[in-house]
Amino acid sequence: MSSLFVTATEPAAIPISFVTKSGWESLCATLPPAAQRFAQAHGYTGKPGQFLALPTPEGDIGHALFGLDEADARAHDPFRAGQLAALLPAGTYRFANAPHDTRLAALAFALGAYKFSRYRKAEPPAVKLVPPDGVDVAAIERIVIAATLARDLINTPSNDMGPAELADAAQALAQRFGATFTCIVGEDLVTQNFPLIHAVGMAATRAPRLIDFTWGDPAHPKVTLVGKGVCFDTGGLDLKPSSAMLIMKKDMGGAANVLALASMIMDAKLKVRLRVLIPAVENAVAGNAMRPLDVFPSRKGPTVEIGNTDAEGRLVLADALALADEESPDLLIDLGTLTGAARVALGPDLPPYYTNDEALAQDVARCAKVENDPLWRMPLWPAYDSWLDSKLANINNAPSGGFAGSITCALFLQRFVESAKSWLHVDIYGWTPKSKPARPEGGECQAARAIFALLSERYG
Repeated sequence: MSSLFVTATEPAAIPISFVTKSGWESLCATLPPAAQRFAQAHGYTGKPGQFLALPTPEGDIGHALFGLDEADARAHDPFRAGQLAALLPAGTYRFANAPHDTRLAALAFALGAYKFSRYRKAEPPAVKLVPPDGVDVAAIERIVIAATLARDLINTPSNDMGPAELADAAQALAQRFGATFTCIVGEDLVTQNFPLIHAVGMAATRAPRLIDFTWGDPAHPKVTLVGKGVCFDTGGLDLKPSSAMLIMKKDMGGAANVLALASMIMDAKLKVRLRVLIPAVENAVAGNAMRPLDVFPSRKGPTVEIGNTDAEGRLVLADALALADEESPDLLIDLGTLTGAARVALGPDLPPYYTNDEALAQDVARCAKVENDPLWRMPLWPAYDSWLDSKLANINNAPSGGFAGSITCALFLQRFVESAKSWLHVDIYGWTPKSKPARPEGGECQAARAIFALLSERYG
């Protein structure tokens, strides 16, 4: 991807003045009289998101005005400047004054320029930005490249993004950074003891697989990332209604965001021994599909009764987490688009996260706020653990009752993690239902930026 950022030696850049409604009067007074009259004639007030291009006497664009939320606004959006890439006419621009958070504004400017153009031509905005003073352009571009990867993978429809294509994307990323890549495919999952991954994917015409790559100095702390890679989820025999199936191409959003996070980690050369595990499957309907009340072994040993075939993500993650846990990593992180219950509780923009590590929990919350990558802690509530009990097997993947679905999913996964020094589980949505500043409608990079900030602090 081409950079939106240019050096300060470029031809004179058009200034962008940021303004709030309360600050508009004083900023307006600093403009030339003709510009003041032009702004007033157009009813400019500096309300959030309001844009106005001010002309020069020759008729060119000489100045741009853009409204921000008040700093103390209840719904203050640090990514408001993400609207600019789509609003500005072609040209090179610079920030004439400081937005509330200059780094996040510059990041939002770049994230807002994203276009998915694989199937329909969509030219990127013909705008460039002179980096604001003190902003690390390389760090911003690292994030933008990773977010673009996640968005592109999620936005690609499932006929072009099956388990094999997801593996190809992971392998390309691994090769780019010199990581060691392997992939276990089809019946080899059974012989190499990944029965739950195989059970979920065995009904599809496209073989399930476990993607695995490692990078970094083996002497460094081991950080393992596990991402749910369900490339399409019909729900299995517990078939989803069509409305719920409509965006199930995004059910590999956990894998996409794990790859985005890995991209940032490797590009920044963090001092970690990184391992990435992605169970990539399609949850399809066929005569050999897993059935409700079937019982399967797991890699770790406990047998699992299938309470619902649409609770497949936790099954594939269970085998991958068990493999990761065998190495006793210093930090084990899994991301997955897992439960509608998380969306009911917190909506699409605020993924819940789970951990019993109090220091980790506090660091995640702090980094999520600083990076404008919202996350909200939920409890691994021990009293609900018994809800997973099965009369036939050691554990049921989807207890009846319908309560606390995101929590019981996290408790299910916790059964497969015992040796990792610290574990973090995030139940992401991976999708923006309606466009917002810097977040166009479609696939989204969620949680990866906040976790990367945390890892950078610990292992930078």
